[in-house]
Amino acid sequence: MAKIDNRVTAQAISKYERNESMPSSGVLIALADALDVSVDYLAGDGDLVLEAVDFRKKKHIGRREEARIEANVLHLLERYLTVEEILGLPSVAWDKPREAPWPVVRNLSEAEQGALGLRIHWGLGLDPISNLVEPLEERGIKVLAMDLPDVDGLTARVRRQKGAAASVIVVNQGDWGERQRFTVAHEIGHMVLDVSPKLNNEKAAHRFAGAFLMPAETLRAEIGKHRKSMGWGELFELKRVFGVSVQALTYRCKDLGIFSNSLFRSLFDEFDRRGWRSPPYEEPYAMKGEKPRRFKRLCYRALVEGAVSDSKAAELLGISVHELNQRVEEPPLFEPAAA
Repeated sequence: MAKIDNRVTAQAISKYERNESMPSSGVLIALADALDVSVDYLAGDGDLVLEAVDFRKKKHIGRREEARIEANVLHLLERYLTVEEILGLPSVAWDKPREAPWPVVRNLSEAEQGALGLRIHWGLGLDPISNLVEPLEERGIKVLAMDLPDVDGLTARVRRQKGAAASVIVVNQGDWGERQRFTVAHEIGHMVLDVSPKLNNEKAAHRFAGAFLMPAETLRAEIGKHRKSMGWGELFELKRVFGVSVQALTYRCKDLGIFSNSLFRSLFDEFDRRGWRSPPYEEPYAMKGEKPRRFKRLCYRALVEGAVSDSKAAELLGISVHELNQRVEEPPLFEPAAA
């Protein structure tokens, strides 16, 4: 309420949310500024609804901040679903195994089996996954990268008033690549595991993420079954191979019994001494973040096929028509800034 100078009551805002009344133009602008979304978005028809939202938070954030994030997620998803609809593409069904969510995961070994089952279902084999976002988007999961202060990521379903729900994973685009990849794998775990109340849900998703990114058979083939020592050169080469942090790799090797307890403790003592276990948790040779590309590709496709005008394509991408024409007509000399 303070962000809009107490211009309206909490009861009035509740009525706006239930479509029982409409705010004045001045209040609408104030609300848009407070939530950091466009006036056009707030004035939209409210066809989309987020449900089953699950935040992966670095620390506690208030409901107002959660609402701001959810509003931005809906704004991006509205554009994503619009271009899919224009091109006549399916947008709601993601390719999940028939057994998922796997009921009921009672221990961490069953979470590990869930990760292996999803790899088999998606035909990923046991090799390291060089690009994690592409397989998800190809299989119907929307992936968005956003600025998320104090949040690593979230999962949700987005539902139109008419139609089934689409699944979405959102990652913090400010995080370094290995952290983003682990967050995405962690959120997939929440989507496919039905965890017993007796088992910690976050620990199960963590175990799933480790197993999905670093299959046990492949890791043992690379490292061996038991290790009492590990050099920095080998550790950082394995980081590059699997696209994970050395901390996640070390945890995974401990879980599988590859690293002895003394090796695990000595490595983590060194990680702590070097500051890698404190924010922003970034290690040497950090990867760049994986950027979701499918939405942009669809916008360019719709433009080239004449399904949308220049102005509509620019609106969807959130850029000017001039910048759009440059991107379409001139080969880029460098990576364009994210729209």
